[in-house]
Amino acid sequence: MISSVSAASLASYSPSAALQSGTTGAARASSSATAGQAELSQEQLQQIQALEKTDKEVKAHEAAHLAAAGGLAMGGATFKYETGPDGKRYAVAGEVQISISEGRTPAETIARAEQVRRAALAPANPSGQDQNVAAQASQMEARARAELIAASFKNTGHSNASMGKVIDTQA
Repeated sequence: MISSVSAASLASYSPSAALQSGTTGAARASSSATAGQAELSQEQLQQIQALEKTDKEVKAHEAAHLAAAGGLAMGGATFKYETGPDGKRYAVAGEVQISISEGRTPAETIARAEQVRRAALAPANPSGQDQNVAAQASQMEARARAELIAASFKNTGHSNASMGKVIDTQA
């Protein structure tokens, strides 16, 4: 989801399959379980285990975006929470806003585009939105590289009509 011309949302990561499928194996209450958890059913314990796994994955996913985004991140990660049967809140989705604005020069734009692409693809499992942002960054980089090439030809006195038609006979 593009929230403006100069920002993109990375992720909206939500490993919902983990919540729907539960976990394999028997879920056991830990020795540090509260009295309230001891009263939870086996199904509720499995749901808590799935929520804990999802919470960990979502937070790691967003942390990877933030670490790679550096100064292009527009604040921290935001999360959507779900309350488990134990009354605790677990992150089930998240996103990071990142600036995808062009730089002042084509070279700066290329550097920014490369950083945006690294940030978008930083998590182990980039979401579809992450891949869309990476593709946007690649397009931005390609436009900036084309500008650099055009400026190079202009500065050397070559016209667009002669591009690709110059042959070096001194070889």
